[in-house]
Amino acid sequence: MKKTHFLFLILYVFLHANLFAQEKSILVQLEEIAIIDQKVMMPMRDGVRLATDIYRPKTEQPVPIIFSRTPYNFNVYRDGEIQERSLQTALEAVKRGYAYVVQNERGRFFSEGEWDILGLPLTDGYDAFTWMAAQPWSNQKIGTIGCSSTAEWQMAVASLNHPAHVALVPQAFGAGVGRIGNYYEQGNWYRGGAGQMLFTAWLYGTQHDPMAPKLPEGISQEDLLRLQKFYDMAPRYPKVDWKEGLSHLPVQDIIKNVNGPHGIYEEMITRKPNDPKWYEGGLYHDNMEFEKPAYWFVSWYDVSTSPNLAMYNHIRTNAKDPKVRDNQYLVIAPTLHCAFTRATENTNVGERSMGDARLPYNEMTYAWFDFWLKGDEGNAKKEMPKVTYFTMGSNKWQTSDTWPPKEAQMTTYYLNSSGKANSRNGDGILTNKKPGKDNPDTFKYDPMNPVTSYGGNVCCTGNAVQGGSFDQQEMELRDDILVYTSEVLAEGIEVSGFIESKLYLSTDVKDTDLTIKLIDVYPDGKAYNLDETIQRVRYREGYENEVFMESGKVYEVNLTPMSTSNYFEKGHRIRIEVSSSNFPRFDRNMNTGGNNYDETHGIIATNKIHHSSKFPSFIKLPVVKK
Repeated sequence: MKKTHFLFLILYVFLHANLFAQEKSILVQLEEIAIIDQKVMMPMRDGVRLATDIYRPKTEQPVPIIFSRTPYNFNVYRDGEIQERSLQTALEAVKRGYAYVVQNERGRFFSEGEWDILGLPLTDGYDAFTWMAAQPWSNQKIGTIGCSSTAEWQMAVASLNHPAHVALVPQAFGAGVGRIGNYYEQGNWYRGGAGQMLFTAWLYGTQHDPMAPKLPEGISQEDLLRLQKFYDMAPRYPKVDWKEGLSHLPVQDIIKNVNGPHGIYEEMITRKPNDPKWYEGGLYHDNMEFEKPAYWFVSWYDVSTSPNLAMYNHIRTNAKDPKVRDNQYLVIAPTLHCAFTRATENTNVGERSMGDARLPYNEMTYAWFDFWLKGDEGNAKKEMPKVTYFTMGSNKWQTSDTWPPKEAQMTTYYLNSSGKANSRNGDGILTNKKPGKDNPDTFKYDPMNPVTSYGGNVCCTGNAVQGGSFDQQEMELRDDILVYTSEVLAEGIEVSGFIESKLYLSTDVKDTDLTIKLIDVYPDGKAYNLDETIQRVRYREGYENEVFMESGKVYEVNLTPMSTSNYFEKGHRIRIEVSSSNFPRFDRNMNTGGNNYDETHGIIATNKIHHSSKFPSFIKLPVVKK
């Protein structure tokens, strides 16, 4: 009896102690274990100071640093109240023995200077590393982490090779990738030379109007600590219905049309894919060095999956140090942009279930930092596979030493029809047999009635496009979508890797676009999109020159590669859609041969896709043989 009472007493004390701990605010918990130093104005080499919050363990021993640099507002106070979510990351880092440092890019919120996309100048990141490494509480080992715009600056700064910058964790980092091999996306601004409209909506809420009020230069930390409680320096822009807003012409006036802020958009929209200005900023290009270990995180329904995977392969192949080449790791999740940790026991991405897509991301990234910043030689890093990827359809995590998996073999599927592949009710087929006679499929592309983006690999467009996998059957009733479908699969096949496509086009206009979408068709007819791409045909010979077309002449067009890992089950079919628009995911080609961004009227194109022994339009799928 006494033993029973004792056990109940222990249980009572334990439960009430836990309850008491849970009742403590995150700020109180942080204050108990951390030295908190907010609104430190870190000096850059030109005298500009960047607002920085520092949270470090209460210890006399030097500690490693996890550093996050962002254009977004991390001020702890909003409308005079503490936002404890901003402190949660700091609390976890400090509990694990790290200093957590978060900083606003130049010109953002409390930071001084003028903002430019990706936080120019590039040397700001280098100077921040130097300042942190010089602090007496630092062990001179810094790891960088972040998702989206908090990740995108990391690669270019890593090219400067600061000795204190030891390791990276870039997540959903596509807007920091400029030119990688054949990808000239210039930070997601383009895909295949066509403009990605996400930045129009994003810059509306991000770029700083040059006439906006600013704090005086040289303001003291004491004043900033006082002001941060009732000024967060964040503008409140009116909400915009981007379904309507992105339809405005000309494109260069979209933000102006919704009375948005002035800023860099009006200049950036005039750039071409190989404009010299893309190489002056904070983008990483494949002629730059990269000599740091990195743990890369990518997702299947993000805006930049293929160039991100190409970036990973580029470093594994081209880093000078063999140890760096061997210390590149990759995770590919079946989620939307920066939604890794929002995966659940039944993860739905759009309308398609991915099953249990969870991973212990915090434990994975801290194991990475423990190894590189603390010298922890535990088994977590040693047991880490080079590539961890999720295969949709079979809904399971898999591992590989490379991307694509070594077992992947490129398998060609040719487009064919009797000339009537328009819509899913047409006669378009995908077959392993090369077609003979040319029976081209013809469709009209009207820029004033473009194919509407429905789901897809996208982010940041407000309510204009909902990302993810959706049943495309209704879309496939349009006659300006050509549909090519395989026979019913007698056996299931896994497709994992880069997907190549070549189309032969003739048209009656100087320039147009070609789009393609890869689909998994279920036995009940549901057609779920996997990936999509586009090519502005004037750039079919490269992005250095614009080469226009002659009416009626047939041209070979290689589209930028797509990527996926999907198991097409027995009884399913493989499908592709071909058209000339996917709007507003991508901007519309006005078909005139003009600039597009300054045009208000387009012309209707009559486009033909050819498929024959002479013009074998095809798609190549990386089929995994196990």
